[in-house]
Amino acid sequence: MKIKTALLSLALVLGAIPAHAEDVYKVGSTPTGVPFTFLDAKTNTIQGVMVDLIEEVGKDVGFKPEIQAMPFSTLVPALSSGKIDIIAAAMSATPERGKVVDFTNDVYSYGEGLVVPASDDTEYKNFEDMKGKRIGAQIGTNYYNVLDGSGLFEEVRAYDALPDILSDISNGRVAAGVGDYPILGYLLSQGKYPKVKLVKSYVPSVEGSINIAVKKGNTELQEKINKSLAAIKEDGRLDKILKKWGL
Repeated sequence: MKIKTALLSLALVLGAIPAHAEDVYKVGSTPTGVPFTFLDAKTNTIQGVMVDLIEEVGKDVGFKPEIQAMPFSTLVPALSSGKIDIIAAAMSATPERGKVVDFTNDVYSYGEGLVVPASDDTEYKNFEDMKGKRIGAQIGTNYYNVLDGSGLFEEVRAYDALPDILSDISNGRVAAGVGDYPILGYLLSQGKYPKVKLVKSYVPSVEGSINIAVKKGNTELQEKINKSLAAIKEDGRLDKILKKWGL
């Protein structure tokens, strides 16, 4: 009788243990890409559109995302070296990046925004209109590469984060800055940079889309995420996430 009871107890214990633990994927995100990814001071965690999205993808595909905060310029190297498994940030699928990582289908498309001092009433429409000025962009972005390679400017200053650009515009260190339009719009809407404004007349020339990235050659994961993204778009989950963050 004691043996039967012991065996029953063992069976109950084993039955309570899942057949396999849920896979955990390390996901690289930036703490300065609000509203796509940003550090929430209240919870000390990375939050935003791409965090909500990768959590939905994880539910579909069958993994738990472990969000890791890192500077934008280190995301691709971290993925290539295996320090992280996925990039979920405000990153676009440029041809240059596509040589070293594999991107999913588009998540959200937009162009760059131009920010200048609030006192500057010039109706800039393109980069040529700002020829000879000192301008800033985030290092590691396609915007910086395009500006730096144009030969139009006195200096293209590199920054780690967009808030640093806005601060330098406020203090007169640079005449303008370029970055993701939705992020710049969100930052300025918070009222922390009253001396800076978005140029309404400006027409974006470096349009792109946000994409999730996986390690080069990981076709299986890429296809699984693409399948999930299609479902998330179809059933309205993506629209719900975008609306939550004001996009």
